[in-house]
Amino acid sequence: MHFAKAHGLGNDFILVPEDDAPADTAAWARRLCDRHEGIGGDGVIVYGLEPDTVRMRLVNADGSDGEVSGNGVRCLAAFAAGRRGLSAQHVVRTPVGPRTVSVADLGDGRYRVRTGLGPAILESERIPVALDPPQPRVVGHPLEAAGLRVSVTATSLGNPHCAVFVDTPASKDLLTTLGPALERHPFFPRRTNVEFVTVEAKDRIRVRFWERGVGYTRASGTGAASAVVASVLNGRTGREVTVACDGGTLEVEWPEGGDVRQVGEVAIVFEGRWIGPPAE
Repeated sequence: MHFAKAHGLGNDFILVPEDDAPADTAAWARRLCDRHEGIGGDGVIVYGLEPDTVRMRLVNADGSDGEVSGNGVRCLAAFAAGRRGLSAQHVVRTPVGPRTVSVADLGDGRYRVRTGLGPAILESERIPVALDPPQPRVVGHPLEAAGLRVSVTATSLGNPHCAVFVDTPASKDLLTTLGPALERHPFFPRRTNVEFVTVEAKDRIRVRFWERGVGYTRASGTGAASAVVASVLNGRTGREVTVACDGGTLEVEWPEGGDVRQVGEVAIVFEGRWIGPPAE
């Protein structure tokens, strides 16, 4: 099985051609993502190249399917353009719709990728969250989790997110207790990604991430974008924001009435061949 390894600000993925992926991907992905006995990664991206586009499916480190990943889209776009000859401007086809990309080669396996992430989904039924009756927005909704009472703002960019605003960057203890408790809270029927957001200025936020099906990650593309959407909805920032993650920065823009856009770097770090058994 051929694979490539890429990361967006430390959020890392194993890229595998569709023809090399098994029909049952859960145990296979868990084995590949294992950082001690496998290749190591936050997820596996199964891809299929076409003349002017590339398809992707994301399998999280725990074997569950993910609808989309912003960093994953950028990693695959860079790989397809930089290593497989696709045009620098193309479309990545995800399970939740097409994502336009523009790839700039920075040299040494590094790329800067501009991505259209689609519209921000705000309606409670579509995120989804368990609200009856449904609401057009879920802003500052109170929840109890891990023995804490918190206010969450829920959004979606094709995958569910919830933002919690904190005065200082979230500690490891907060990430590893409140993160998983919110991920699997009954309020989120498909589980959720969690962003801990500290607003530093009208045009800059600091975010730490707990990802659904993965756990702590150094960065998240859709998470960073969703954190900006939540910040705008709460009146805390403008619509053009630098997002500082543990692994680096992303630039996010959410124009009034428009799609969310993002710019950030990725790196293709190596290619190889998996020779061990794909699953237990």
